[in-house]
Amino acid sequence: MSTSTDRTIRDRLGVTPDAAAWCTIGKIPEPPADVHRAAGSAPLRPASRRPLGMLGVAVGTPLLYVGKFFGLLASGEEALRRMLSTTGEQERHRAAKLDRKRRDEAVAELGLDRTFDGDWNAAAGRLLLQWYGHSSHHQRLVALAGNRILLAAPPRRVSVRRDALTQVVAELPAGDAVLVDPLPAHETGKLLLRFKDGSWLRLETEEWRSELHTYLTGHQQPDGVRASEA
Repeated sequence: MSTSTDRTIRDRLGVTPDAAAWCTIGKIPEPPADVHRAAGSAPLRPASRRPLGMLGVAVGTPLLYVGKFFGLLASGEEALRRMLSTTGEQERHRAAKLDRKRRDEAVAELGLDRTFDGDWNAAAGRLLLQWYGHSSHHQRLVALAGNRILLAAPPRRVSVRRDALTQVVAELPAGDAVLVDPLPAHETGKLLLRFKDGSWLRLETEEWRSELHTYLTGHQQPDGVRASEA
């Protein structure tokens, strides 16, 4: 985060976090009707984009196609470069491709292609049932602050001034949950919010190897528990 962004986040959270990053969650599965009703029937989806955001999409869509065109050109150029590359470069390319394959296999093996562990009665499931009731914004600023995990967001979905409108919408004591990097050997945007009852919720950071990933690299305890076993 930039210095100005850091300052805004500190002011909005009321604390200087050890690390923070904007995250999203996967699509919330449809819960049993009685469970959803008992939890207050909060929304299971973020709010739709506001008009200003839709304008941005309308303006950006043609540019997206232009970007895809140049992306195809770049892909062709990359393929040609690999054909003409040295043995060392080819080996590095094969190593990177193998790493991606192993990462994708690990994601499937650990159950990280799911939004959460699947138990609506456990802590992660209960949090999901309230997720968009806390805020209709599609992202959460996840911040580690001492012995707490803070979830912050604007009260409603916004397209601009996200940081300036952010406020804490949920707070998890360290004794209730921990944030872990489930794939420390690979470069990903995935994190797990893992609760003491064994349930878990998958987060996707806005950028791969975020500030949270970097912080957890030096502070995370070895953890061999698979998400699918939690």
